[in-house]
Amino acid sequence: MAVEKKEIKETKQEAEKIASKKDNLSNTKAEQHETNKEVVGAPIFVKKKSPFADYKLFNKWSFDEVVVTDPSLMKYINLDPVIIPHSFGRKSQGRFAKININVVERLINKSMRSGQGKRKLSGKFMRGRNGCGKKLQTMQIVEDAFAIVAEKSKENPIQMLVRAVENSAPREDVTRVRRGGVIYSLAVDVSPMKRLDEAIKNIALAGFGNSYRSRTEASEALAEEIISAAANDNKSLAIKRRDEVERVAKASR
Repeated sequence: MAVEKKEIKETKQEAEKIASKKDNLSNTKAEQHETNKEVVGAPIFVKKKSPFADYKLFNKWSFDEVVVTDPSLMKYINLDPVIIPHSFGRKSQGRFAKININVVERLINKSMRSGQGKRKLSGKFMRGRNGCGKKLQTMQIVEDAFAIVAEKSKENPIQMLVRAVENSAPREDVTRVRRGGVIYSLAVDVSPMKRLDEAIKNIALAGFGNSYRSRTEASEALAEEIISAAANDNKSLAIKRRDEVERVAKASR
């Protein structure tokens, strides 16, 4: 009888140990699950650091404070600190080399274009504008626009530009596919580099489109476009174009 009681006691102790281990394991899993939920639900902030953080754009605005929140664009939005955004074409040679050009300089380059060409913007064709190739003049326009953005928003204008690019970059577009003699439209995902190109192009288009044959100065029009796009406002031409492209792509799925 004493032996049986001892065995029963040992069995109860083993059962209690197994139960306590299970409780500890379940508690650990619950804690891990809560941690994972917190990590998944938290926003993603990616900050690009540079050893040249003392360099400021036009000796006014720092690149060190700028944050890229879109993971897909983080690799392609170049925020290398520069004082004068003019690389003289050194970084444009080779395939995909434009990702090495500062995002502000890319905006300046897009603003030097002559106009839409085949398509109308605000009901009119725009060619000439006496701005093609005049990079110093365009740099002055962008500097003045950034000063207006900083004054109105009380934020770093480079951060506002990055936010505007993230908001106005389309995620889906349409391509034409031909099968068996039939041509139809098909929705496709847009690559990060193409998203960045389209966003900067539309912001620049709105900048000189709203100042073409108007009393509004180019710097004021560009500043208003950057502020509206950063706020994801439908007044922005870049936001309207993004919505239009994604709406057509959604209908072509």
